[in-house]
Formats: sequence, structure tokens, C-alpha cells
Amino acid sequence: MSDIRPGFNSHRLITLIQQAIQRCELQLDNLTVLTEAATGAYVVTPIIAAMAGAKKVFAITQGSRYGTIEEVKTQTQKLAEIGCISDKIEFITNKPKDIVAQADIITNSGHVRPIDAEMISWMNPTAVIPLMYEAWELRPVDVDIKACRRRGIKVAGINERHPAVDVFSFLGLMAIKLLLDAGVAIYKSNILLLCDNHFAAFIENGLVSAGASIDTLNNISLADKGKVYDAILVAMQPRSESVLSAVDAEQIAKCWRGVVIAQFWGDIERSAFLAQEIAIWPPNAPEKGHMAILPSAIGPEPIIRLQTGGLKVGELLWHSCKNRTSTQDNSFSQELETSEFIDQII
Repeated sequence: MSDIRPGFNSHRLITLIQQAIQRCELQLDNLTVLTEAATGAYVVTPIIAAMAGAKKVFAITQGSRYGTIEEVKTQTQKLAEIGCISDKIEFITNKPKDIVAQADIITNSGHVRPIDAEMISWMNPTAVIPLMYEAWELRPVDVDIKACRRRGIKVAGINERHPAVDVFSFLGLMAIKLLLDAGVAIYKSNILLLCDNHFAAFIENGLVSAGASIDTLNNISLADKGKVYDAILVAMQPRSESVLSAVDAEQIAKCWRGVVIAQFWGDIERSAFLAQEIAIWPPNAPEKGHMAILPSAIGPEPIIRLQTGGLKVGELLWHSCKNRTSTQDNSFSQELETSEFIDQII
């Protein structure tokens, strides 16, 4: 559905997009982009590509719990009209071979996934896949990396900490939003942050700035059993098993009865926590491996920054591939290797 909060009004979104394109110096002139058309803050991705000069943007959309195909088209078209790029965007509902073959940049956005071996076999040899997150966050089901390597398709993550993108700086605000929605006031609260990844410092700084007392650990077994916590914020990198198990639920029930479990990232064995009458927020589990709170929960800014930065990675990758046999090969390769926009080439 459309986000009715005033910060998501169409004219403001266009202004934020223009600012992000300028910060990232995004130039997709004459390129063809295959991405998704979605709802809420994620409506912006095809708009960003088109406003940055892409000659054609194929936007895949499908009906979902977030909105129907017609609702997605209506939201996207409204924004495209304000941005004066309506003629550049074409909506599709699947991934036909001929369209995949035309694309220079293919994002790993929701409706485009999975980018499997068959889809990769259709791609132009100089096509590239920018991940719309950092490389270490890659979910294997999103992109068949082995198939990309066999075909020489470049894949890279975005440096979300680049000053022009700076998405990680919103993580603390997202944690604050999650805890406030859970009914934890944060100010003067004792919070145990479970985090084993690069999110830790950003989340911790945000919560401390809001007046919380924070203990940050990468394993709950290390926590002080005698300390009283108001909340346990879970921001662990997903793995094959749950980051909090039935054994952990038993320990929490024994040591911190009444504590609120706030799931930021990382899968939790919820049935075990339910059996122990331990409250988890949000009440509905996210899709396996996905975050339980999206950046859009606090506004459109982090999404616009992230999507623009991801497309910038696509721009840099494409130029490197397109010019690798030209006289400019060395300069483009060097630019790719030294670009601070790229987190890692996979």
C-alpha cells in the first residue's frame, strides 16, 4: 500500500531522489535497467534509475500483501509523472528472456529475485548485478554467485557507510523505533544488544544517545545473569540455525523474566519463546534471513540513499565490464578497485 505518512508525499520523494542522485553523481545515460516496482518507499527504485538518465527501465511488479499490481503501477506512475520520466518505465510481471538479455544493470531487488542460473544464462555478457546491500549481507538464495562467475557476470555489494549513502547511520533510529513500538521507552532502560556484525556500533550509539544503558555482546551465554534488562535487542547475522534457540529461551525465562525480545535481524525459534511466555516484537516473524524492521519504518530517506548507492555500484561495474577490452580498460579497472562506493566484488 501507499504510505500515508506526510514524509512520503510524492513531491518530497522526488526532491530526495534528486539530492541522492547529485550526491552519488549517478549517471546511467543510455543504459537499460531491470529492477522492481514496489510500494511504499520502495516505489522509488525505477524512478531513481530513470531520473539518472537510463534510457529504459523495466520494472517487475507482482501482487503481494503490500499491494496489487494496479496499486503499484498507480503509485509508480504518479511519481514518474512528477519526475517527467513516465516514458522511460515499462512494467512487466515476469522475467522474460528477451528483456533480461537487454538489461545492462539488474538489481537483486525483491520481485527480481531469485537471480538463478537460468536467468543468468540469458544475461548480456557485459550485464552486471549490484547488490542493494553490503556483500557480507548476501543471502545465497538471492543470486547464484557460482553461475555468475561461470559467465563472468560481475556482482558487487554497496558500501552502505559511504558518506554519500550513509545508510548505517539510520540503524540506531531503526532500533529506537522498534523498541518504542514494543513499549520500551529506552530512556533509562537497560538493554542487552546481541550483535555479531558491523551494525553493532551504529545501533549502540543510537540507543545511548536516547538515554539507554547498553551491554553489547555477540553471544547471550556471556550476559550477566544477575543484571536486570528491560529488553534484549537481537541484531545477529542470520545463519542456517536460529540465532536464539529453545535453550536460549529457557535461559532468558530463568534469568530475565519479563524482558522484551526485540527482533531486529536474525531468526528466532519463536515457538520456544511462546512456550516460555516470553514476549517478542514484532509479533509476526519476518521472512527467513530478512530484517524484522525495514529502513522505511523511519521514513523514505534511507531507502532512497540505499537504492541510489546500489545503482551507482551498477554504473561503476558496467563501465568496467564494457571497457575492459578498450584503451580505457586500465583506468576503469583502477576506478572500480578504488571506488569507495563498492563494498566488495564477489
